[in-house]
Amino acid sequence: MTIVRKTLLQIAGAVAMIAALAGPAAAQFPMPSVNLEQEKHRTPQQIEHDQAIDRAYQSATKKIPDQQTSNDPWAGVRTAPSPPPEKKKLQAQSKKQQLSQGTKKPGE
Repeated sequence: MTIVRKTLLQIAGAVAMIAALAGPAAAQFPMPSVNLEQEKHRTPQQIEHDQAIDRAYQSATKKIPDQQTSNDPWAGVRTAPSPPPEKKKLQAQSKKQQLSQGTKKPGE
């Protein structure tokens, strides 16, 4: 191969690589769009029809009962979380009371 052919192949490869990478990059940018439809003006009948649909939807959603019980099949298997130890709380409260009364010192 001559140097000219080798250079042309390298340039063609570079152009192909740039073209392959430019497609996804161009897809990231929004294309300018032209709105061919004019703003739609709704007739009073269409507005009334939409309101009727909205009212029907609202009445249908009010008929759905609230779920009051949980659907937990493991509820009977789990133990209740253990309460924090109250012994330490009671000891701390009694020490505070003793200190506030001044009758006993802690550790006696």
